[in-house]
Amino acid sequence: QVQLVESGGGSVQAGGSLRLSCAASGLTFSNYCMAWFRQTQGKEREGVAIALSTGSTSYADSVKGRFTISQDNAKNTLYLEMNSLKAEDTAMYYCAARRCAWWYRGGIGLAYEYNYWGQGTQVTVSS
Repeated sequence: QVQLVESGGGSVQAGGSLRLSCAASGLTFSNYCMAWFRQTQGKEREGVAIALSTGSTSYADSVKGRFTISQDNAKNTLYLEMNSLKAEDTAMYYCAARRCAWWYRGGIGLAYEYNYWGQGTQVTVSS
């Protein structure tokens, strides 16, 4: 049974940093694409970053150069390092997983393509 548990959210001033964590169980990173999504009230869940089963990464244009996704295979934990935070980064952040073939080289994709989700962690950036 796959479980994803996020932590690390909080309130920060614009320009600050936060690191989100997603502790994963019941899966092996080498067989899954792992991603971070975010959602604000009334809007669809949008992809922020993805780490492919090969370890390659991809980012939404809105966070490129500011956010870094990484994974610790020994701890089975996914991270999202967020720097230079802006008010528009305020959202509920979710960790998500889906099975990925080793040859997959695509982008983040859409929320419906992911089978497993964490409960979310709130990030609030004040200007």
